Parts: sequence; structure tokens; C-alpha cells
Amino acid sequence: MSRTSGTTPDSRTALRVCPLCEATCGLTLTIEGTRVTGARGDRDDVFSKGFICPKGASFGAADGDPDRLRTPLVRRDGELREATWEEAFDAVAAGLRPVVERHGPHAVGVVLGNPNVHTMAGALYPPVLLGALRTHSVFTASTLDQMPKHVSSGLLYGDANAIPVPDLDRTDHLLLIGANPLESNGSLCTAPDFPGRLRALRARGGTLTVIDPRRTRTAKLADRHVAVRPGTDAMLLAAMAYVLFEEELVDLGALAPHVQGVDELPDALRDFTPEAASAACDVDAVTIRELARELAAAPTAAVYGRIGSCTVPHGTLASWLVDVLNILTGNLDRPGGALFPTAATDRTPRPAGPGHGFALGRWHSRVSRHPEAKGELPLAALAEEIDTPTEEGSPVRAVIAVAANPVLSAPDGLRLDKALESLDFMVSVDPYLNETSRHAHVVLPPPPPSRGAHHDFAFNTLAVRNQVRYNRPAVPLEEGRMAETEILARLVLAASGMHGADPSAVDAMVVEGTLGKAVKDTASPVHGRDPGELAAALTGENGPERRLDMMLRLGPYGDGFGARPDGLTLEKLLAHPHGIDLGPLASCLPRRLKTRSGKVELLPGPIAGDLPRLRDALRERPAGIVLVGRRHLRSNNSWMHNVPALTGGSNRCTLHVHPDDAARLGLADGAAVRVKGAGGEVVAPVEITDTVRRGVVSLPHGWGHDRPGTRMSHAALDPGVNVNQLLDGSLLDPLSGTAVLNGVPVELTACP
Repeated sequence: MSRTSGTTPDSRTALRVCPLCEATCGLTLTIEGTRVTGARGDRDDVFSKGFICPKGASFGAADGDPDRLRTPLVRRDGELREATWEEAFDAVAAGLRPVVERHGPHAVGVVLGNPNVHTMAGALYPPVLLGALRTHSVFTASTLDQMPKHVSSGLLYGDANAIPVPDLDRTDHLLLIGANPLESNGSLCTAPDFPGRLRALRARGGTLTVIDPRRTRTAKLADRHVAVRPGTDAMLLAAMAYVLFEEELVDLGALAPHVQGVDELPDALRDFTPEAASAACDVDAVTIRELARELAAAPTAAVYGRIGSCTVPHGTLASWLVDVLNILTGNLDRPGGALFPTAATDRTPRPAGPGHGFALGRWHSRVSRHPEAKGELPLAALAEEIDTPTEEGSPVRAVIAVAANPVLSAPDGLRLDKALESLDFMVSVDPYLNETSRHAHVVLPPPPPSRGAHHDFAFNTLAVRNQVRYNRPAVPLEEGRMAETEILARLVLAASGMHGADPSAVDAMVVEGTLGKAVKDTASPVHGRDPGELAAALTGENGPERRLDMMLRLGPYGDGFGARPDGLTLEKLLAHPHGIDLGPLASCLPRRLKTRSGKVELLPGPIAGDLPRLRDALRERPAGIVLVGRRHLRSNNSWMHNVPALTGGSNRCTLHVHPDDAARLGLADGAAVRVKGAGGEVVAPVEITDTVRRGVVSLPHGWGHDRPGTRMSHAALDPGVNVNQLLDGSLLDPLSGTAVLNGVPVELTACP
């Protein structure tokens, strides 16, 4: 911490990595007393170099939101009332354990929201909670977003978390499909100043192509914008792969020895000619061929797909085909192409060779028999898992929700609303009393982000440059508040029958187990050593810091507990408050592969089995209007609508409609329109714009703050409507269980 110009004599500054989106920009906070009064970009940050977006600039307002809960709430006589921490955790233990003992562990559902990957506690403790409960009823935001990419990566590389990212700073050609990083700041591709990186690509003579049914801000920056019909991304990508084979443009280069299944791919894709795909995608065949040829001709290139191509009926196939195109053009695992990041807390790279592989469907949901993916069931199925009895197993009778608001973020929130009300017990870890947590029997509020330590475990595994940063709390905890790490550690104890034990026991247990495995691993730098001696060498002020120190020291850049004296430790990281640059992304195959063959398995069985469904879709044509979502730079999660600085202006819950469609349907700009889908209907104001293609309308997500019993005063002033209420939750990508949120048919009716 240091004083800087522009601060008052009583103020100070502190460094903090922004937790409000995936870009992970470094901030310099101005603090007066215990209040964050300002935030600007940290020019010395090794990764973001001073970049900041409106969300980061609003860190102080989000941190000091007066609607944030300060004390636990416990339901008594039907009402949530303030309680002590001891009373709250007593209630958690008394509510959860009888459900487990009476109905078994699968009767406890765990729901994990997106903000978990934005906090240190959310990364460290939920895995321990799931391990202690041993429940199959796990639901996360991934099945509303990125699960198709996890599944395709698992099938291709044997590791669901091995996700290659575009080498933005060195590529010559970037093709984005279903991605709008000028609004999202990047997703599954951690890149501070994504807009600046795209402009730099074009400035150095590179090419940017955007495939999106909307002319987004990113599309406006592109050399070529292809307005594809929503939901047809996989067909378009398959047709591009077809062209690569047909015109003999396939060139794996250095990848060739590490890939199997190339010879089988032409036959699998034989029906996806540009001419066949053209009518389905509403993209002419000439353009499809040009896209493929440009990709193959570029000195280096990367294809990158995101939520628009994931939350559609063929999301896993589209995610697979993104990597197929990178592989067929020799751009996977090479500089300027798509590379696998190496985070400081990754495990030490294993020797190349066969691994355990990746399996789907190890168990199924009880009602609709959805297969698990990556240990998770579809979040869209949570309501039926609660409210539908079957002969097999018990319904979900208790829910642990951590930083999750599925009533707004999942399909058919009205049904889920009712289902949550019927639970025997629910505990919610959330700073707000929102549309979901209002149903809880106990609410455990974590402190504002300035009061917590920060390290990006997940996002560093997706970063476009290898680096590592860590911040201790910028502001000390106020009396009566509990650190999020302690809240989740105590939750683990209460859920696992160890209520009352010292929460430090959770961290000690993880350290003991991790070091015990490491000393038995012949690839580990501590193989053969005494785990007790290693544990005694760990530094840090608390259990979470000791765990971080352990992960750094065992990691690919670590000191190996003395084996590599110049390597990373927590002490070394603390000595570099702006972070440590670990260099550009580098080739790492075949070491990163964990498939049973030890190679990239280009045409895995589940993918081949789903291709007939995609062939059938070539003949389908949507009738009428279809709906897509949209992002806004000043929004990410639903709770951000409670921060005045992040709402208003263009960040409004309006229905974008093309002028031709508006004229045909008699819709006026600003007038109300009734939107009806399979799950219900909403009424929203019309915004006429030619940024959407004909036949497509767009509503943003995360709105609908009009339910009683919440405490989000600013959000309630302009509640908007919940786009997910238009969905009944029955449409899922079958391989990943991801809800179909884009390209769904809707009916529009002008309101009087």
C-alpha cells in the first residue's frame, strides 16, 4: 500500500485484481477509513497494464452497496431474521444432517453460481464440500454457459479443463463465433483489454472475422461479419471443415504425430457441404468456402467460440468443431494459434503417455435421465429433481446454494421458485437477499470483495499470457463479519457431520491429503519426501494462504519445496505486488493429453454418435421469430443491476427488433410487446434496431427483479423481465446438458 497523488491525507491506496468479470484487471483502490472511494487501472500490473472497464471503475460502489447483508439470517416462524454466526451454523447442521441421514446424500442438491470462480474461497472450498457430501445432485452455472467446451475438451484431450485459448497477441487471423468480447471482456479466454488486443491484431495487418446473428460492437470492428442464423453454428463450422478436406487444405504440421482419427473425419462430415449448410445457416456457400480458405491460408490463425455457440441445440458439436478447425489447419498448440495456458497453481506436468480419459454419463438425473457431465447435472433440471417424485431414489429435499441465483439465471424460474419453497431445508451463501436466497432457511453473507484475499485459480488456466498475482485483503474485516473462506469452511464442517470443529481443520485436511499424494507421485518434485516436513515449511497467515503456498510450490513454476530454489513461493509472490509475468503461452503437447490413447482423439464416440442429429438439422428451418440473448459491458451477473453506476443508458432490458420485423408486426419503438415462449411470456419495451438480423429478436439476461421478499432496492426500481421465463427447460444439448438459450422460437404480439 502507498499514498498517491489525488488522495486525501487520510486516504491510502491498495492493489486489487478486479473480480467483476473474467478479464481480471489489476486495480488501484483509493480507501478512506474502511470505505473504497475510488478505483483506477493499475499501470504496473503485469497483465492488464492499466486497462479498466466501467465495472472495475465501479468497484467501490459494488463493494459498498448498502443492500449487502451484514449478518446471517435464519428463518424463524416463517420469516428470515438476523442471527449470530453460531446460531446460523447450528441451524445449518440441524437442517442438513437429518436430510442426509433420512434420504441419503443425493437428496442434498448443491448449486454453484458463476461468482464462485471470481473468489479465492469459491475456488478452494466447494470441491471439498462436494467431496464430503458425495452427492450426485450437483448443479452449476456451467450448464447455462460453458459446459459444451468442457465436454468437447474432455473428449478430445482427456481433460475437461484443458481448454485452448487464442494467442491473441501473436495471431494473424482470428475467427470469433458466438462471441462478443467488446461487451463481455472475454470468456474462457482471460484477456485484459480484449478490445485493445483486437485493434492491435488489425493494426499489425491481421484479420478479424465475426460470426454472429447480431451486429455487435465486436462485429462492427471486424473485417468480415457473417450474420448466421441462430443455432446453426455447428453446421457452418462442419461445412468449413468439409472444404478443408475437399480442397486438400488440411495441414496438421507438427501436430500430426499427436492426433488420431483424421482419416475418419471426411466420411463423418460428408453431408455437410457448403451448399447443404448454406440454406440452413442462411450463409451463401461462396462465403463458407472463403472462410475456410482464409483460415487455411493465414500464417497463423485461431478459431474461438463462446456462449452464443454453446447455448444452442448442438453446443458440444460446435465447441468440438472449433478445435477441429484449429487442428486441421495446424494451429492448435502453436504460437499465434490456440494454446493451452499453464497456470502457476496447475499440477506439475505429467509425462506424456496414455491417461485415464474422460467419461460421460457415469450417473443420470432421477427424473429425465439426463447424463452427468464433468460430475454435474443440468441446472435446468433442478426444479423437476425437487418437485417430481419417482420410484428411483429420493427427490432433492435440501439445497446448498453458493453464490447462485438460478431463479433468474435458469429456465422456468416460476417453477423453480415454487420448488425451492417446498424444500425441507435450504442454505444460501450470498451477500444479497435475492430471487433465490429469499427461499433459504439460512443465509450466510460473505463480506464485500475488498475484505477478502484474491487469487485467480480458474481464470489463470484460461489466460492469454502466463502470469500470477495475489492480493491480501485491502480492508480489514469489520466486527461481526466473517471471512468468506471461514464461512465455506464452516459450511463444509456442518454439512459433513463435523459441526463445531475448528474451521482450520478443513485446510489442514486438504494440505495433508495433497502432500500425501505428491510424495507418492514419481513426477512430483517432492517425490519420496516426508509430507509432515513439507507441511511445516508452508508459509502464510492462515489456512487459505498455506494452501496457495503449497499449490505454487508444487506447480510448474514452483520451488518444489527447495528442489528449484529460484521457483515460485507465496513469499516471492507477496514481494511482487503487481504480479509476476511468466511469459507467453507455449506449446505443451503431448504432455497435456490425458486420453486413453495418449493422443488427441479427433472423432470420439459420443461426438460421432451425435452427428446424425446435426445432419437432420440441415433440413430444418425455423418458422417465425427466434430469440437470442445479449451481453452489456456494464453487466455480468444479476446482482450488478443493484449498482446504480452499472445500470441505465444502453444497459436496459429492451427487446431488440429489426425494423422490417417491427413494421410487419406493427411494433413501435418504445412500445410494449408481449413475448411468448414454451415456458411462459413476458412484456418488454421494443427497441427497433438493425443490429439484429431479420427474424431475430434479443433480450438480455439477469433481469426480472420484481419478486417480493428481496432486498435489492435499486434493481427493483427498473426490474426488467426474466428472459429465461420464456424457456421451459426441456431443450438441452444432449451431450453436455446445457440449456438451449439462443435460437429458440417465440411469438410477438403488440400490446395495446
